[in-house]
Amino acid sequence: MNKQQLAAKIWESANQMRSKIEANEYKDYILGFIFYKYLSDQQIAFAKKEGMSEADIAQLSEDDPDTLKYIQKELGYFIAYDNLFSTWLDNGSDFDVSNVRDALSAFSRLIHSNHKKLFDGIFNTLETGLSKLGESAQKQTKAISDLLQLIKDIPMNGKQDYDVLGYIYEYLIEKFASNAGKKAGEFYTPHEVSLLMSEIIADHLKDKNTIDIYDPTSGSGSLLINIGNSVAKHISDVNNIKYYAQELKANTYNLTRMNLIMRGIIPENIQTRNGDTLEEDWPFFDENDPIGTYNPLYLDAVVSNPPYSQKWDPSHKENDPRYARFGLAPKTKADYAFLLHDLYHLKPSGIMTIVLPHGVLFRGGEEGKIRQALIEQDHIQAVIGLPANIFFGTGIPTTIIVLRQQRNDNEVLMVDASKHFKKEGKTNKLQASDIKRIVDVVINREDRPKFSKLVDKQTIRDNDYNLNIPRYVDSSDDAESWDLHATLLGGIPPQEIEKLAHYWQAFPNLRATLFKPASGDYAKLAINADALKTSISQHPEITAFTETYQQAFAGFDDYLNTELIEHYDQVRLAMQESKLADELFTRLQAIPLIDKYTAYQLLNDQWQSISADLEIL
Repeated sequence: MNKQQLAAKIWESANQMRSKIEANEYKDYILGFIFYKYLSDQQIAFAKKEGMSEADIAQLSEDDPDTLKYIQKELGYFIAYDNLFSTWLDNGSDFDVSNVRDALSAFSRLIHSNHKKLFDGIFNTLETGLSKLGESAQKQTKAISDLLQLIKDIPMNGKQDYDVLGYIYEYLIEKFASNAGKKAGEFYTPHEVSLLMSEIIADHLKDKNTIDIYDPTSGSGSLLINIGNSVAKHISDVNNIKYYAQELKANTYNLTRMNLIMRGIIPENIQTRNGDTLEEDWPFFDENDPIGTYNPLYLDAVVSNPPYSQKWDPSHKENDPRYARFGLAPKTKADYAFLLHDLYHLKPSGIMTIVLPHGVLFRGGEEGKIRQALIEQDHIQAVIGLPANIFFGTGIPTTIIVLRQQRNDNEVLMVDASKHFKKEGKTNKLQASDIKRIVDVVINREDRPKFSKLVDKQTIRDNDYNLNIPRYVDSSDDAESWDLHATLLGGIPPQEIEKLAHYWQAFPNLRATLFKPASGDYAKLAINADALKTSISQHPEITAFTETYQQAFAGFDDYLNTELIEHYDQVRLAMQESKLADELFTRLQAIPLIDKYTAYQLLNDQWQSISADLEIL
């Protein structure tokens, strides 16, 4: 069973099992137990690596202080044998909910002092919620036993298995989010949006050796992790990436920490805080010694998907350095407060992406003044309009704004991606080809008809600093027209032939073969309609086109065989699809008419199963 099949099986069973518990709440239990299994399995793997036998592991307890302190120091925590996940399973019918309560209580007590900030209170949501799994201890025990059996098959012992665990964890978070309705948007950014933001940031940081990234409204932590994954493709050592996260809600904050820890990120590279980002800024300091440890936080990348148009208290914040340069967002809409917070924490060379409702592009008042200042000071690099219904729980159209602390140009790239999506149930979803199309125009800063436009600052001034995308990019469909002359008197209208101009550019002589003049500007077929298909397929320019295409892909099968089969053990999965895409685009470069992004989508559709096979190998 590959990871996709295993994740789907776990989700299906978990969803049936949760009974009357809300999806948004039930996720805390199943994800909490998955995390506890991860920590247990990590400790067992560490013990075996240190030369301990099964018998030695069975003796792990608080009665052996030397071993306890050694494991604590190395892992940051200690779990006695009786409290291991595998021991719970071995207990069979003797397992009881009290075993879980005792284990979670012991875990909190035995966290190493150096890792207190990372692990302290991480199981609070699970611990306080156990009673909701049943009205009696017997029912709670049954519910937990079922959960343990459900997740026991998730492998967690090895580099490849981190990917399996991470995939399943992310899969469950997304599924619970989509089932939880409106609440979901508070803790989860759809994977496709997250990937889009990540690829833009990763390209900007690709030449750096050490990278600090920050999400001030971290939710489940998935957005931060996706950025790390994208950046990791360009960096020699993933341990050179440091993660900062802040989250207001305690149970969601626990998700952030669990998610980061389970991706194999070393504890020293995880800095998290449970707090209100707008009220409690993060020049980082240790609460026990705020003066001695004060360290202003400036980062290479900041990314966020804050709650939209949230109320906030701007009182007495006029001198807050985050807002002093630009002004205060209105108390009824904190969108620009989040944006300015993110921008403040960027290094001079840094980049940020933030998801906000479309209203931030054109609303007036205080927001209009802030937007004007951001434009005049050249901070806004790109504005990307996303499709409606792309986020769980809200149908409003949203925008990704890309900002820089310092830039060498002052044009703003406007991208209208609102029509590029695939319909899935009630929501719209960005496909891999949609993401790549957007990322490419942002990175290359390209003008593309009906899709993107580089807009100079004076044009934006002339529009009163209104960044509403349709003012600059007309992506509307051409109006339908009917030619009454052709309808009544016959003939092919010239404008209908001109609509096929991209074909005539590729096959300049084919047009003359197919059409000849009729009355006035109108045309008629130059050949019998029955012979039309044959005349086209046998035309010299068509056969030449076919030959060019075949030559471009000569040896492609051999290339794939070498890359994916003969050298399967050398494949870096994170990089391989990009490598294949580059090869595909190179072969298509000289071939007109074929949309390379459609070709890329076909590649991506196949890559899902190919990558799963490569993981198994």
